[in-house]
Amino acid sequence: MNHIFFMVVKRVALGLVTLIAVSMIAFLSMQCLPGDFATQILGQSATPEAVASLRHELGLNDRMLHRYTLWISNVLQGDFGTSFVGRGQGTPREVVYLVLPRLENSLFLASFAASIAIPLALVLGVLTALWRNTVFDRVVNATTLVSIALPEFFVAYSLILVLSIMTGWFPSLASIRPDMPLYEKLYTTALPAFTLVLVILAHSMRMARASIIGLLGNSYVEMARLKGLSRLRTILRHVLPNAWAPIANIIALNLAYLIVGVVVVEVVFVYPGLGQLMVDSVRTRDMPVIQACILLFSGIFVLLNLLADIVSIATNPRLLHPR
Repeated sequence: MNHIFFMVVKRVALGLVTLIAVSMIAFLSMQCLPGDFATQILGQSATPEAVASLRHELGLNDRMLHRYTLWISNVLQGDFGTSFVGRGQGTPREVVYLVLPRLENSLFLASFAASIAIPLALVLGVLTALWRNTVFDRVVNATTLVSIALPEFFVAYSLILVLSIMTGWFPSLASIRPDMPLYEKLYTTALPAFTLVLVILAHSMRMARASIIGLLGNSYVEMARLKGLSRLRTILRHVLPNAWAPIANIIALNLAYLIVGVVVVEVVFVYPGLGQLMVDSVRTRDMPVIQACILLFSGIFVLLNLLADIVSIATNPRLLHPR
């Protein structure tokens, strides 16, 4: 098992290197934006003395390397800095208190969509592999191809038109509050969740189908069929466990998309998630909040890919029992 441990450690180290690189890119990209942050915060009517004082307070006169080192060291201690919005009015807010509630909302929406999409994708993947080249298989594949081709905003607006405006079944805006009961949250976020389900379901289902079909020609599958096992039981007992590695990878990638790729969906439905916060922060040039959002998105993406690698290693007999 030592080789598995070293492989996992290697994946973790690569993930940390990736996060460091992302933090550098995020910080440098914010510094390269045109204009002056102090003037943006105080407004065009601010005096040169006030602008100079705020630049000194924000550390904008320091060297870039010093600012990055100070910022990343504070991040490692859980301090993402203070939001630029409100500084000119004397009411700054800690970034962590702005980001964490929005992250919780994004995780809730992603969990809601994943709880529907992943089981449905696995079931459809098994059924389409079981009834390959039938009418059911062709209809499901054609539908998923159309779903993959449609952009998220088109799917979102289509669902709003049909399920909100025309029928009135669901609200068009997904505005939730912390004190909402669970059933009301689920009802309010139904449309953005359905949008995400339609977006990731097709990819997950097709990958599961392709993985299962690719293993059906192996000798152990033929032996199981010769023993009298049904096609469905053969897939469930012998094929599906061996197909977990690619399926786990595609599920992890889709889960990562649910977290980091929901910006468009959150903006369309005005959902108070992390993606909406990042868009609002870009509009107001709130650099600390943007950097915190990028780091959180990147960290979640790296973590989910790391979990997918660990699942792939743990479900691969050639790695668990090497010769």
